Amino acid sequence: MRDEKHISLSELGDWQPMSDEHMREQAQAFYETIRKRHSVRAYATDPVPGDIIETCIRAAGTAPSGANHQPWHFAVVGNSAIKKKIREAAEAEEREFYAGKAGEEWLDALSPIGTDQHKPHLEDAPWLICIFAQRRGGVEAGENRKNYYIHESVGIATGMLITALHQAGLATLTHTPNPMHFLNEILDRPSTEKPYLILVVGKPADDATVPEHALKKKPLLDIMSVF
Repeated sequence: MRDEKHISLSELGDWQPMSDEHMREQAQAFYETIRKRHSVRAYATDPVPGDIIETCIRAAGTAPSGANHQPWHFAVVGNSAIKKKIREAAEAEEREFYAGKAGEEWLDALSPIGTDQHKPHLEDAPWLICIFAQRRGGVEAGENRKNYYIHESVGIATGMLITALHQAGLATLTHTPNPMHFLNEILDRPSTEKPYLILVVGKPADDATVPEHALKKKPLLDIMSVF
C-alpha cells in the first residue's frame, strides 16, 4: 500500500524476513564482532585510504534523526598541519582539565585508564573526524530551520560511525576536550554548529595497549530488565 508520501518496505526491498534461527545467528555474529572493539590511544602512522572513511561516514549518515533533518557534519582531517593545530588546542584545554578543572571525583574515575594531557594520537593517527552538531539546518542543503533532538541524533550517528569503522578494520578513540570551540575556528565551521567530539581513526600501533579497566563490561542482567 502506498500513498503520495510513503513507499512500502517491500517496494524498497530493504527488509527481508528471517527465521528466528537466522536472526539469532546474525545477532550473535554481530556481538562477536563488536565486542572486539576497543578505544585505542596509540596509532600507527600508516595511511588509510580516504574512500574507506567516506564510505563509513556515508553509513553514519543513514542514522535516524529528529524530523530527518540529519543535524550533523563530519569534518575529516588528514592534513598534518591542521592535525597539529588541533592537538595543540586540545592539549591546552586538557592541561587545565588535569590541573584541577575536572574536579577530584572525575579525575579519580579516570585514573584506572591512565590518561593525561598528552595526546600524541591526535597527530599520529592518519585521520581525525571532527563531528559537529547543527542547531539549524534541514533535510535539504541550504535550509535554515530549527533542528530537533540534536544530541540524540548525532549520538546515534556517531555510534554507527564507530561501528562502521570497526567493521572496516580500523581503531577509534572518542576525544572530548572541553570546551572545543577551537574546532569551529580551525575548521571554519559556523557558530550554529557545536563541536560534538573528535574521533581519532587509524590502525593501532604495534605496541598499542588497552587498560584492563576498560575490559570490564557490566553483565547483561545489570544493563537489562524485562517486563
